[in-house]
Amino acid sequence: MSAIGSLVPARFLTLIAHLVIVITIFWSRENNVKACLPLDFTQEEYDKEDKKLMVALAVTIGMFAIELAGFFSGVSMFNSSQGLLSTGAHASASVALIFFLFEQWECDVYWWIFAICSVLPAFVEILLFIAVFGLKKKPL
Repeated sequence: MSAIGSLVPARFLTLIAHLVIVITIFWSRENNVKACLPLDFTQEEYDKEDKKLMVALAVTIGMFAIELAGFFSGVSMFNSSQGLLSTGAHASASVALIFFLFEQWECDVYWWIFAICSVLPAFVEILLFIAVFGLKKKPL
């Protein structure tokens, strides 16, 4: 199997692994929300942090929708640059989010992981969509 051919399953697996971890954090976010708060917190503070983390997770799932749409439509499935970027970003996000989940990092760390590992590949995916469908260019 060629290097580009092996990027496709690697990209898919890292994308799905990242998605599964995000869904797991979504289901068990109580401990992560408590890690973001001081020891003596009020219910309003808890609700505020819970809402912030829920919004972050929901936006991350939206980024997955963009990236999976581009992947399954064929726009970027065989694009080696996007495949390498996406594989690296989602593998890094999977490792970082496992630590986020088990070590109960502060919620602000999630936004950094989100910006680097979810927004960047989704933004490039959107650029590829524009190039292919808007400008009628062949994907590289």
